[in-house]
Amino acid sequence: TAVLSQVLSEIRLVKASNAESREYENGRKGINNLLHFGIKEGVVQAMIAPIISFVLMVLLVVIIGYGGMRVSSGVLSAGELVAFILYLVQIVMPMSQLSMFFTQLQKAIGATDHMITIFDAEEEDHVNGKQVEQANQSIHVEHVHFAYAQGEPILEDISFTIPAGKVTAIVGPSGGGKTTLFSLFERFYLPTSGTIKLGKDDINDFSLQSWRAQIGYVSQESPLIDGTIRENICYGMNRQVTDEELERAAQMAYADGFIKELADGYETAVGERGIKLSGGQRQRIAIARALLRNPRILMLDEATSALDSKSEIVVQKALNNLMQGRTTLVIAHRLSTVVDADQIVFVEKGRLTGCGTHATLFESHEMYHEFASQQLRIHDESEEAC
Repeated sequence: TAVLSQVLSEIRLVKASNAESREYENGRKGINNLLHFGIKEGVVQAMIAPIISFVLMVLLVVIIGYGGMRVSSGVLSAGELVAFILYLVQIVMPMSQLSMFFTQLQKAIGATDHMITIFDAEEEDHVNGKQVEQANQSIHVEHVHFAYAQGEPILEDISFTIPAGKVTAIVGPSGGGKTTLFSLFERFYLPTSGTIKLGKDDINDFSLQSWRAQIGYVSQESPLIDGTIRENICYGMNRQVTDEELERAAQMAYADGFIKELADGYETAVGERGIKLSGGQRQRIAIARALLRNPRILMLDEATSALDSKSEIVVQKALNNLMQGRTTLVIAHRLSTVVDADQIVFVEKGRLTGCGTHATLFESHEMYHEFASQQLRIHDESEEAC
């Protein structure tokens, strides 16, 4: 089942990589293993049943023969012999059933190992905790460490402040821990040590429902559910969304143009994981979803990375309007997004190595200077080519 789920969900990758024969072989091995164990189990069960019956018949013949001799000699009565045989049958049959029970028990234990592990895991509490009453406060990251596995740190001693109502850009080389920081803000994970505070309150003191209701998150992957475009844009809303609100969010995300061109408009099915839409279309629907939530805290993880230049300009204008008065965190590699940020936080290899405005970091931070210079050089070359 795991192999089938993996292959079918990424069937385009399999086909594009000419990996059909390899995946077919993996599937064949798995099915043959199941067949082998099934045949082995059938053979064992087919052998056990006749052997048990044969042993019982032999015992019965021996007992009746020996018991008949004892009855004929007067040592044992016929009634006692019959009672002994009945007792023997009543003991042997449950014993054989008990052995089959232990066989089935071992199979069940092997099949439910992963289920038991899941059941033993601590359940996430979505309800208990304080309600967020004032989300328009600064967010303070204080000496945060995080590691997915022991001895493999992802973030080390990260400390900075995200001003309320301002735009903070988190930049740095790929794999530096930027998206992991977003995961900590969303409380997908808890810091190994250190705290993240909203004002003076630790965000872990708030209920998950209340905290996440304040956040609009647009990730790199732009995930979609199997349903219609309307269902995807309205996903997670705990109230009825009007057509006007839906269309306004789509317009601000520059998604209404392609949606209206579809035969069923907002009722168009997107397919599993949005496979019927392009990457840019999926991203714009994800942005429209965040716009509809009207969050107090906005988190954009390369939100415009999948858009063409024309779409990016329009979506960036919409995002600029949305950012007004909201605490905004942006992960971006494009200089156009970074330059206008009120604060830039530079993270590399899990450590914070710079914090300030574009002008400050351009003068004082060597890697940011290199990062910005490369972007500028690319833009200059593009302009010359034009």
